[in-house]
Amino acid sequence: MGDKMPDSSQLVIGADLTAQPIGQAMRLANRHGLIAGATGTGKTVTLQRLAEAFSDAGVAVFAADIKGDLCGLGAAGNPQGKVAERIAGMPWLDYKAQAYPVTLWDIHGQSGHPLRTTLSEMGPLLIGSLLELTDSQQAALYAAFKVADREGLLLLDLKDLKALLNHLKDNPQMLGEDAALMTTGSSQALLRRLATLEQQGAEALFGEPALQLEDILQPAADGRGRIHLLDASRLVHEAPKVYATFLLWLLAELFEQLPERGDADKPLLALFFDEAHLLFGDTPKALQERLEQVVRLIRSKGVGVYFVTQSPADLPDDVLAQLGLRVQHGLRAFTAKEQKSLRAVADGFRPNPAFDTLSVLTELGIGEALVGTLAEKGTPEMVQRVLVAPPQSRIGPLTETERTLLIAGSPFKGRYDKPIDRESAYEILMGRKGLAPEAETPDAKPAPEEPSLADRAGEFLGTAAGQALKSAMRQAANNLGKQLVRGLMGSLLGGSKRR
Repeated sequence: MGDKMPDSSQLVIGADLTAQPIGQAMRLANRHGLIAGATGTGKTVTLQRLAEAFSDAGVAVFAADIKGDLCGLGAAGNPQGKVAERIAGMPWLDYKAQAYPVTLWDIHGQSGHPLRTTLSEMGPLLIGSLLELTDSQQAALYAAFKVADREGLLLLDLKDLKALLNHLKDNPQMLGEDAALMTTGSSQALLRRLATLEQQGAEALFGEPALQLEDILQPAADGRGRIHLLDASRLVHEAPKVYATFLLWLLAELFEQLPERGDADKPLLALFFDEAHLLFGDTPKALQERLEQVVRLIRSKGVGVYFVTQSPADLPDDVLAQLGLRVQHGLRAFTAKEQKSLRAVADGFRPNPAFDTLSVLTELGIGEALVGTLAEKGTPEMVQRVLVAPPQSRIGPLTETERTLLIAGSPFKGRYDKPIDRESAYEILMGRKGLAPEAETPDAKPAPEEPSLADRAGEFLGTAAGQALKSAMRQAANNLGKQLVRGLMGSLLGGSKRR
């Protein structure tokens, strides 16, 4: 980037060893990116620095606050010691301690505004992944959603889906040609898994008022991009599948709702997915393929996706190949497997004749990184050894008082805080039974999960015939999935999502 002072048209990470700023054009920031490195090497501060740069350029940011200290973005910094020394070594930085426009969110509504979506919006594919369903159970869930579509039954929260499953168990004729997919075992298994989800506290995620994407994109009053932080400090440990599923839903909603933008001088939104390995670990193949497709296509909608994780190996190769900006903090390699992984990381950069990339990877100190950027034409630049520029906001968490004041002064105060429970599948189905919703008796404890219809048929018919029947069940689930153009990435399946 030379001697030119950075401005909002540049996404600046820090300075090289000659104190020259290193970054790339903001117009290329929709080419996605990666922040990687071992624990304690400075990934969170780098994320904070990039979030500030996006906000200064008027780009909205959504990020997960995994450790609880990213919320320091909402308070002005107070640089001292080594941080102050680094600032002094970057005369082009034009450092000004300041707070950024931050909105705090929390699925449980305790440390931020409640964050919700509905089951209908999330769709059966993502819900099936969340519940970790087998093929036959996934087929049963698709069949239930198909009935809900046909009957006009809104599935907003978990009690809606439980009411529908219980109703279909008592009225199998509603399933029509899909009746064979909803066995006693599969419906009981779905109910049992929904109960487990409730025990994890995931019930709070589903309901209304649901998050409106236009609120995320709304700029602050001073024109800076608003930074939205999801408090995931508890969620990522207690219910990691819920955390990952919500982020996948958000990515899918953005892809489906945002119009094509073509080439622009900056993105609309930067998404930071911390603990990125959770998005891909144990993810069904069909879902992972669609996720990879959306990551590839969503940049034309003006969304840059930035994955934060310990090692690039945590991401699928097809996703890694799409990442334009790479910020690699220090890694340690004590075993043969780790050394092999280290070489793969080094090979992911365009070599710089000034140093050996592989050697430097293990020498990097806290706040240092190897950075690969894109040139103006979108081709990779040579890797640089970079001192990350300190953020202008606080490094460290807000106090409880500061957090409370930030929530109280939020432009979304009162918009999401009180839940709404309008008429949906639960109320309608209770009405058909002649019961007032509040008169519903508690669900009986689901029976132990029974073998699926395909599994029992396999035992009876023998291995070959059983496998054939299992294949037929999977095909039935796939066919139902193709008919459902709502939910995750429906537009990729050839239709538009119904609201």
